[in-house]
Amino acid sequence: MKKLTLLGGLSPRQFLKDYWHKKPLLIRQAVPNFKPVLSRGQLFDLAQRDDVESRLIRHFDKQWQMQHGPQTELPPLDKNGWTLLVQGVNLHDAKADALMQHFRFIPDSRLDDLMISYATDTGGVGPHFDSYDVFLLQAHGRRRWRIGPQKDLSLIEGMPLKILKNFQPEQEFVLEPGDMLYLPPLYAHDGIAVGECMTYSIGFRTPSYQELGEGFLQFMTESIELPGRYADPDLEATSHPAEISRAMLSRVAAELEKIRFREEDIAIFLGEYLSEPKPTVFFIPPARPMKMERFTQTAAKRGIVLSRKTRMLYRGKHLFINGESFMVGRADKAALIALANDRRLPGADIPQVSPDVLEALFTWYRDGWLELA
Repeated sequence: MKKLTLLGGLSPRQFLKDYWHKKPLLIRQAVPNFKPVLSRGQLFDLAQRDDVESRLIRHFDKQWQMQHGPQTELPPLDKNGWTLLVQGVNLHDAKADALMQHFRFIPDSRLDDLMISYATDTGGVGPHFDSYDVFLLQAHGRRRWRIGPQKDLSLIEGMPLKILKNFQPEQEFVLEPGDMLYLPPLYAHDGIAVGECMTYSIGFRTPSYQELGEGFLQFMTESIELPGRYADPDLEATSHPAEISRAMLSRVAAELEKIRFREEDIAIFLGEYLSEPKPTVFFIPPARPMKMERFTQTAAKRGIVLSRKTRMLYRGKHLFINGESFMVGRADKAALIALANDRRLPGADIPQVSPDVLEALFTWYRDGWLELA
C-alpha cells in the first residue's frame, strides 16, 4: 500500500500493524503547510446552532466548569484558560469532511467524526484518557502535549469532566500547525494551549459490548418466532401457591432455548446500528425537488454524491444507509458498493441500475440523503 505523509511515511498497513491500538506516534508535518478549514468566527457560529453538539470548558482557581451548547455567549478572547469543543464539524463543512476522508484507510464502521477544539492561552480539558483511538492534528497555534501509558486511571470525584487523579506523563511534545499525534485507547494525555490555538481530533466509534448486546436483543424482537402458548396439562396441585414450579421453569427454558440467530442477523443489526445517524443529525431535503423523470435524466448527466451526513455501509448482499437496510441484487451490487465506498456515483452508471434502485436513489434525493453532483 502507498506510504502516506499523513502517517509519517508509513503505509496504512504498517501503521495498523505497529501502532494502532498499541502505542503513540508523533508525526511532524503530517499535513504540510496546513491551514484551518474553518475560521475562529465560523467555528463560533457553529457552536451557536442547536443541531451542533458543543461544550464550553472553563478552568480557573483549580475549578472546572462545563456548559453544553448551543453556546449563546462565549468568554472574552483575551481571557485565558477556556476551551470550546465542537463535535461533528465534518457534517457541516465540506472542507472538514474532505479532511476526514483522508482517514478512510480505517473502515467507515469505525470512523466517527472530526471535533475542533479552540482554546485561549493555557486552555485545555485536563489530564484524561479516551476509550477510543484518536488523531490530534494541530490546525492553528501551538499546543503542548504530555502523555503517558499509566495504569492508574482513577478519576477526581465530583468533577464535570473525567480528569485523572494521578497523572504521570512520560513524554512531552509541542505541536505546530500540520503536526499530528496519534494516541491509542486509554493512553493518558493532557493538552495545554500555548497562546490561542485550534486542534482537530479525528475520533473513532467504540460501542461497548453491553450497548451492542442490548441493541441486538431489541433488534431481534422483530424476527423471533416462538409459536404456541404456555400450557401445563400435567399440572399437579400445590401446597406452595406462590412458588414458581420447576416444571414451569423447565418448560419455558426449553422454549427460549429454541431462539437462534445467524451471522446474517448480526450483520444486518450491525449495519443498521452503525449507519444510524446521531440524534443531532437532521437532513435538509431540496427546496424544490425534481420529478422522477427529470431527476433520472439529470443524475445520468451529472452523477450523484452522498450527503456529508449520510452513513452508508454494506456487507455481502445487504446494503445499509442511515439506519435502514435492504438486499441488493447481483446486477445492482457493483454500482451501490461503488456509491458506498466512493460516496459518489458517475452519471454513466445511473442508467445501468434497476428500476427499484433508481426509485430508492430518487427517494434518498428527496429526503436529502444524497445530492446531484
